[in-house]
Amino acid sequence: MDLKQLEYFVSVAELGGFTRASIALGIAQPALSRQVRQLEIELGQSLLRRTGRGVVPTEAGQMLLEHGRGILHQVARTREGLGRLRGALAGRVAIGLPPRFAKMLTVPLTRAVRARLPEAALSISESLSTGLQESLLSGRLDIALLYNPAPSPDIDSVVLLEEDFYLVTRRQGRARKSISVRELADEPLVIPTRPNTIRMLVEAELANIGLHPRIAMEIDGVAAMLDLVAEGVGGAVLSVNAVRTSGREEVFRAVPIVKPRLRSKLALAVSAQRPATRTQQAMQDIMRELVLGLRM
Repeated sequence: MDLKQLEYFVSVAELGGFTRASIALGIAQPALSRQVRQLEIELGQSLLRRTGRGVVPTEAGQMLLEHGRGILHQVARTREGLGRLRGALAGRVAIGLPPRFAKMLTVPLTRAVRARLPEAALSISESLSTGLQESLLSGRLDIALLYNPAPSPDIDSVVLLEEDFYLVTRRQGRARKSISVRELADEPLVIPTRPNTIRMLVEAELANIGLHPRIAMEIDGVAAMLDLVAEGVGGAVLSVNAVRTSGREEVFRAVPIVKPRLRSKLALAVSAQRPATRTQQAMQDIMRELVLGLRM
């Protein structure tokens, strides 16, 4: 069995289509299809089934996918072990970051990796936590920063930061010292669409007391939310750091949300099904240091 063919098959199966896999692998789609077809001929099995949305593994394909991930992981560890003989940590590490932390961490993370892991290849993806967790489970990501990760036997995570959320409004009128969750239900909110972490947290806390959020506008993206808050459309539930890093701190007022406090947990997560290589462990250490440094 050709390792390259196995790598191609795993990519197609995980990404759910030849087009997406060809882009990710950087090869022409006809060549990719030909290699996967040759693998099917060699094994005497159909490995992929076409659907309206792409392809999914057949029963045989699912078995090969599970074994293939392990084989490719062992190959990566072997290459890494050989690299250690010349004192290097090498290999590709795919990292997923939520939008806010992608903005803050991409440059310092890249600098740190170049300095400390010069022979490692870094891939960074930006997405919401739900999408990052799915990519972590499917094997497309090795490490991810997740907000409030859902409990799963397939994910190992450790909480790095806990943040309080505030009601961010346009700076006008008399300031109040705090706002309760019950009072939050009366505020027109500029809020992200589901399944954004903030949206789900606000809805869950209000549901606990039999209430629903009053939604003035649904929009994704912190910058866009703050633009609408500045226009007086409504308030937004955000961390105080989102205001501080906006460059327009003087425009907004951040009121603590209490009774109960709304808090978000940021966790460093990896797959529980795939042992981390030493390069991935070193990358986790770098990410942990950078995130914890944000507390300062």
